[in-house]
Amino acid sequence: MATTSSTSNGTATEFVVPAEMKAIRYHKLRDFSLVTMPVPQPKGHEILIQVKSAGICGTDLHIHNGDFQSALTQGKSVVTGHETSGIVVKIGENVKGGFKLGDKVTADNSELCGYCHYCRQGKLLYCENFLAHGLHLDGGFAEYCAFPAEKLFHFESCSWEEASLFEAASCAVHGLDRIRPEAGSKILLIGAGPTGLCLAQLLKANGGAHMVLASNEGPKMELAKKLNCADEYVELSRKDPAKQWADLKIKYPYGFDVVVEASGSHALLEQAIDYCTRGGKLLYYGVYEKSALINVSPQRVFQDEITMIGSFSQMWCLPRAIHYLETRQVDVRGIVTNTYKLEDFADALDAVRNKQCIKATILFE
Repeated sequence: MATTSSTSNGTATEFVVPAEMKAIRYHKLRDFSLVTMPVPQPKGHEILIQVKSAGICGTDLHIHNGDFQSALTQGKSVVTGHETSGIVVKIGENVKGGFKLGDKVTADNSELCGYCHYCRQGKLLYCENFLAHGLHLDGGFAEYCAFPAEKLFHFESCSWEEASLFEAASCAVHGLDRIRPEAGSKILLIGAGPTGLCLAQLLKANGGAHMVLASNEGPKMELAKKLNCADEYVELSRKDPAKQWADLKIKYPYGFDVVVEASGSHALLEQAIDYCTRGGKLLYYGVYEKSALINVSPQRVFQDEITMIGSFSQMWCLPRAIHYLETRQVDVRGIVTNTYKLEDFADALDAVRNKQCIKATILFE
């Protein structure tokens, strides 16, 4: 057990860092348990944080099932959790300024090699040796986690529940960067999950003159209205939404300048192009099963000059995401509906799997 201390404005802050911690460790696909393991010791360039919140999203289900590349698909074990926020409790000897013990921080989960073909071109997100905490490296479903100092960012006012949405919001900022909507755009966003709700608000405030949100009827759409995510809401019937889709086509015969598929349904992705205007953009924003395939008419893409865009993760978008959330220009209050202790991770994952929540988050005392 080690004690670290810091002085700020004459007030001493001390943290007792234990030798061991609890964590959720996956041993293989679909096989995890609550374990006791050593607390990681930060390397010279790293900072150890005491985790206070770690969000669970649909990607965690894909990791669980093997639909998302991770240490598990390579036959290795890993502590999952890629949406991590906490308090600085130990600082590596080579970290030069910028942090003090007790700081509230959130983590960018990615680590890059810096020397591959894409890194040397400045295309960091495409790093050939891309690693991420919670996928390839131990992540935030643990009492402590170590990150490179450069990948930790300060925040002040957001609650720990809200902090568990910084990563989702940063992905939404990256999606906005990929779309770059022109001012006055008509936009259709399909899906009202946590990151979709963030992206809808960003698009509405950044070029979306008329924002239409289409998603299944229920709590997510009720929250979307409360958060003022769109100008128009299409609450899709869970039994048979065919007429509603047809009515939308009639109402907008020329389609939308931007269509975002954020539900993760490849069936909806296949039909999403039908709602693009000529010269429009279609963003693939959801996470889909590895085996999913769709039929696309190349003649339609060619003749109508449809731009098809992918948006994966993010790179250096967290500072903007933090600003949007802390100023409530992107309002995430109410998105976290279920909170759990680390010991109840299985229940939390089930809640996400069975769509019994909008957002589930592990909170630490």
